[in-house]
Amino acid sequence: MRISRKREGQPEVYTASLSDIMFFLLLFFLIISTMVNPSVIQLMLPKASANVQKMAKQTLNISITADKQYYLNDKPIAFEEIKPAIEGMVTPTEAATVILRADKSIQLQDLVDVLDIGHQLRVKMILATSKE
Repeated sequence: MRISRKREGQPEVYTASLSDIMFFLLLFFLIISTMVNPSVIQLMLPKASANVQKMAKQTLNISITADKQYYLNDKPIAFEEIKPAIEGMVTPTEAATVILRADKSIQLQDLVDVLDIGHQLRVKMILATSKE
């Protein structure tokens, strides 16, 4: 009687599901990347107990660093150019909101100067804070 040997199969890696996994990973990273805050200016914001976020349709960001450098929508700008730049960006038909992000170490007068510009232009100014 002849004993037949079993045929040994070659090991295989099934890669059919890898394309599905890669698609879901790509989709996940695309969705997450749209949620990332594009503002890259690092500031130490003052703390507040309430953090209310109510935005108008037209928003502008003004950032003031500790060494008194001013940024309008993440672009460097001189203090004297802030008022004309805001006037050019704000349309009178829509209510504009300016989010003021100031480092907590700046002097109060520097903050009041920027708030005064907003008052002259009749735009709503919001001071950004971080939660306690």
